[in-house]
Amino acid sequence: MTAPDRDPFETPTLNNERSNLLQKISDVGGYAYVNVAVQAASGDFRSAEAAREMAWEQLHSGPWHSVLPVWRDAYSMACLLVAAFHYGAGDFKEALKVLDMGLIMGGLLLRSDLDSAIRKISTKSNAAKGLDAVDGRRNGEVISNCQRSNEAEVLQVLPIRSLSCKIVEKRSSLSLEEFLCDYFLAGSPVVISNCMNWPARTKWKDLDYLKRVAGDRTVPVEVGKNYLCSEWKQELITFSQLLERIQSGDSTSVGPTYLAQHPLFDQISDLRKDILVPDYCYAGGGELRPLNAWFGPAGTVTPLHHDPHHNILAQVVGRKYVRLYPASISEDLYPYDESMLSNSSQVELDDLDEKQFPKAVDLDFMDCVLEEGEMLYIPPKWWHYVRSLSTSFSVSFWWSDGSSSPAS
Repeated sequence: MTAPDRDPFETPTLNNERSNLLQKISDVGGYAYVNVAVQAASGDFRSAEAAREMAWEQLHSGPWHSVLPVWRDAYSMACLLVAAFHYGAGDFKEALKVLDMGLIMGGLLLRSDLDSAIRKISTKSNAAKGLDAVDGRRNGEVISNCQRSNEAEVLQVLPIRSLSCKIVEKRSSLSLEEFLCDYFLAGSPVVISNCMNWPARTKWKDLDYLKRVAGDRTVPVEVGKNYLCSEWKQELITFSQLLERIQSGDSTSVGPTYLAQHPLFDQISDLRKDILVPDYCYAGGGELRPLNAWFGPAGTVTPLHHDPHHNILAQVVGRKYVRLYPASISEDLYPYDESMLSNSSQVELDDLDEKQFPKAVDLDFMDCVLEEGEMLYIPPKWWHYVRSLSTSFSVSFWWSDGSSSPAS
């Protein structure tokens, strides 16, 4: 996306788009917000902060799906107002943090302005640090990655019976026609190798590159064993802090830090340029969903669950173990009754309670070790468990198949 011609930090009264937004906010009762936003546009920093706080309260006034979209756009506007003050004061890090929150929590109306502001600040910040433009040159220090382990070592950290049933079939340079006929229509998983000629394959191992592109950017991370554990929590940290935690091997008292299922490439466009959407994702003529990133140290786990969409899991850096169960045996995997967790299994594969979940003990499954540079196709509703065997950077591509409901 190219930068808009207008200054991203211009005041809300200088273009029709933002003026119309203020009117919409007023129409839903946001008179106080409009008043402080107008004061902020005249140069009042406290009013800008007040506008952001008002919008933030509206975002947390109830379930996320019930939040009026206009308040998400209001939050984006307020973030632009606050960031403009930090930018003017030369506090580039704080300005970037505010704008990232606008991207993560805000609406779509002012996204191009947020993106443009981030590009403007990043250019100034890199110049102040004496950094060259991002070019992906190697600087010697790379993301640490464990040496290739033999099967016996791998099995020590994996759930019982791993790699003992049916290994997911692996195909090299699989054509789109073969993928469609042999796996997509059949609803069968497959590992595809020799198919990922992406800049990310080398760039994302380079710490210097990642710090230049994303170091000061704020991202949401998960901390803890996994999202089903009571100690699990979420934090907002900079990408540099995430890199430091991964490199040092530091783990909190509740578990590792994991950037999981986050639309990172909508937020940081330079990283989006490093990857390509696989042709396989256009099978079925459906709609491609936002791309999600998964980045963390060895030992991060995504517990047994299923998703409603077709999924290509691309392993860019490192290795992962993946176990899959077909949708046809869902009841034997004891899904949670709560609607929010109905796509997750109560069965903890790392410590299977055979008395509580007897039907899950001897179930057949498919599994594999997904190597660096490989992609795994996971059909809709297939249950899967994922464990990182090393520092790992993965991308998941979700898409629908154009039908009224996903395949089962």
